[in-house]
Amino acid sequence: MSNIIIVNKDNFNEQVLKSEIPVLVDFWAEWCGPCKMIAPFVAEIAVEFADKCAVAKIDVDENAELSAEYGIRGIPALLFFRDGKPVDQVVGAVSKTVLVEHLNKVING
Repeated sequence: MSNIIIVNKDNFNEQVLKSEIPVLVDFWAEWCGPCKMIAPFVAEIAVEFADKCAVAKIDVDENAELSAEYGIRGIPALLFFRDGKPVDQVVGAVSKTVLVEHLNKVING
């Protein structure tokens, strides 16, 4: 997980909103089975796209305010940020291919 940034309310603004590159933010929880299913895909993307985007994880149990602010009602929820704004979202356990398709649209958008 060395390429993944752990974010919370204290560093969210700096790490996500002020990022000069797109950021994939994974809203997850330790107890969430589907979150654990996609975690390896998220980790692979963090390595494969390290030069094009940042990858961050937010524990929803520890960051309820951020989760509410971005309308997170189900997890895993992956929000794609560009220029400080959420521009795309994927909810639920999806394949790595689906995540990469969304990420490529955000990067090239």
